[in-house]
Amino acid sequence: LQKNKFESLRKVSFMTSPMKSLKSLDMSNNLLRHDGAGVPCQWAESLTELDLSSNQLVDAVFECLPGNVKKLSLQNNQISNVRRGVAELKSLEELNLASNRLADLPGCSGFPSLQLLNVEMNSILTPSADFFQSCPRVRELQAGHNPFKCSCELQAFIRLERRSGGRLFGWPAAYVCEYPEGVRGTELKDFHLSLLACNTTLLLVTALLLTLVLVAAVAFLCIRLDVPWYVRMTWQWTQTKRRAWHSPAGERGAALQFHAFISYSERDSLWVKNELIPNLEKGEGCVQLCQHERNFIPGKSIVENIINCIEKSYRSIFVLSPNFVQSEWCHYELYFAHHKLFSENSNSLILILLEPIPPYLIPARYHKLKALMAKRTYVEWPKEKSKRALFWANLRAAISINLP
Repeated sequence: LQKNKFESLRKVSFMTSPMKSLKSLDMSNNLLRHDGAGVPCQWAESLTELDLSSNQLVDAVFECLPGNVKKLSLQNNQISNVRRGVAELKSLEELNLASNRLADLPGCSGFPSLQLLNVEMNSILTPSADFFQSCPRVRELQAGHNPFKCSCELQAFIRLERRSGGRLFGWPAAYVCEYPEGVRGTELKDFHLSLLACNTTLLLVTALLLTLVLVAAVAFLCIRLDVPWYVRMTWQWTQTKRRAWHSPAGERGAALQFHAFISYSERDSLWVKNELIPNLEKGEGCVQLCQHERNFIPGKSIVENIINCIEKSYRSIFVLSPNFVQSEWCHYELYFAHHKLFSENSNSLILILLEPIPPYLIPARYHKLKALMAKRTYVEWPKEKSKRALFWANLRAAISINLP
């Protein structure tokens, strides 16, 4: 009875009810509808094959189907969902739902004997991966030519094909990615995403672990290289520079007021006061030295005084000894003097090695001092008195300059 103008599926069912020997009925290409309301349908009990394809049927059609049907075609209708519990077709073996509006694979709760299911050309983006578990008797599933959305959710369905034992009809040619745009046309068998990309918990744990490792590595390097110390010193330097820039012009001293600034450990102060200062400041061509005990300005911070003294001195003399490398303030002075050396591109550092310093005694953050000593850019204090006159002459020559 195909290609006619039948409209009511219920009337068709009543029409067949007295036909005791009817086994196969083709009602395709009609205008059949069923709204699900009113008197229930009544089909011939002998009917086992029914073709209702190319009609205007919706989800309610499952309320009006012959109970003993084995082969059912609902192709090319407007079915969007197979509601569970509505239909109880215990004998149904083949079901064709191609070219409808299904968004997922239907379960087999109402079709316990189902063996073949066709859901091609529907609107299935991500098929359920538990289909064969809910439909253990299905030996063939035709689900190709759907607009598959290739994402993490689809990975389970792709793995399902591997476990199905060839029950997925048309694989792999009929199973192609439609979304997203970047993978359109890719066969599902060639679509792969890493486990990390699809497991949010694993991704978060991995990101957290990587962050902790990175933080630990940065913290280790900061401690090892003494980065916080350098950051603190750079901040102090910029703050002092800013205050000096905003201070009145009268408060800014002349560019150079001293021949040299002396940096030394308090434990070496006797040598500085008894040997260095008297020998450089007396006699002809006396040298004007900047010493913290005499020239630091009360009221200013120690760091600010150090920076001002270094900037107002032509040279910076560092008295090196094991005591020097153990002094925090000596390190500040060396850092700022070295900063001036590079910022002004001048050779303003004079290193006096008062006592030998074993390399293992020099802390890691004194890498500038290590580099300078490696080049032997220092003069040694001679133990023999006969050599000291030459030592003082060389030192005077190194810092000789006419101050304004």
